Amino acid sequence: MKKTKRLHAALTLLLLAIVAAILYAIEGNASSYVLRIARLCAINMVLALSMNLINGFTGLFSLGHAGFMAIGAYTTALLTIPAAKKQVLFMIQPLVSPLDKLTLPFGVTLIIGGLLAAGLAFLIGLPVLRLRGDYLAIATMGFSEIIRVLITNMQGVTNGAQGLKSIPGSANIWWCYGVALVVILFIALLTSSSYGTALKAIREDQIAAESMGVSLYFHKMLAFMLSAFIAAVGGGLLASYNGTIGPDMFRVAQTYNVLMIVVMGGMGSITGSIAGAFIVTIGQEYLRVLDGPINLGFWSTDGISGMRMVVFSAILLLIIVFFRNGLFGTKELSWSAIGRRLRKMSGHGEVKG
Repeated sequence: MKKTKRLHAALTLLLLAIVAAILYAIEGNASSYVLRIARLCAINMVLALSMNLINGFTGLFSLGHAGFMAIGAYTTALLTIPAAKKQVLFMIQPLVSPLDKLTLPFGVTLIIGGLLAAGLAFLIGLPVLRLRGDYLAIATMGFSEIIRVLITNMQGVTNGAQGLKSIPGSANIWWCYGVALVVILFIALLTSSSYGTALKAIREDQIAAESMGVSLYFHKMLAFMLSAFIAAVGGGLLASYNGTIGPDMFRVAQTYNVLMIVVMGGMGSITGSIAGAFIVTIGQEYLRVLDGPINLGFWSTDGISGMRMVVFSAILLLIIVFFRNGLFGTKELSWSAIGRRLRKMSGHGEVKG
């Protein structure tokens, strides 16, 4: 057993080294477009994992992610934009003190944004987490829209509908994948702990979980706050990635984009969220060709705006039809599973020989 654990640890370190080498090669040789897509994959990975924690592992149907992302994005933007640029941005109404002169390191702002989102999630969760199913989804979506409306009208803090520009691009490829790695490790450790077992029990049957001594309210609140924290961190990365943010970025459609990744990969699967983030992000970019002029020789068109999303949605429907629980379902890709698969394949080969 110890020998197997050491082997798995060595393989994990080797995999991380290979990923680091690939990222180094991308950063040094790839075009700015490829680099942006690579960074966006990591950001979507963080956002998908945050939603999977509450929707997949705990089984609560929450649609408030866009609001928590907005809190993280605006916190990071306000605390990283230089003071001189803040004076230029806030022309209609001056930025409130001490935010007008306060500038903090990027990593610190991500944590602050996460803590603010977690605190707000606690306040929202007090009444909302007593609801279930569709009622919970509608309530969290409503609070998300309330957050967006407040951001639009808080001119002296968020610059209102004008949004924030000149956000420093601190979210390089190492920051994006470094945060993604930390989130993956954290959720993997959490879901394999006693807390994770309780969350999965709530997902399967709340009445049975409560009868076994699981505190439904405590564990739901824990998952809700952790999910909000990670979503806000992802929002902070997204703000730094874009360089500019506005209230319209954080409509309910933003939540649906993240939910699409989770559903495609598998509700309750870390591996599924990782794979889904890459498939959805890269797939949507490659399908942009459908929005422009197309000439196949026998048929041509000037392009139909939005066609890529129609085709991508059709592909998503096909995946759901053939993979009802997503690509991975609730399963994880592990070294033990890969080893069993290889032994099974080699065993079949011996039988055939």
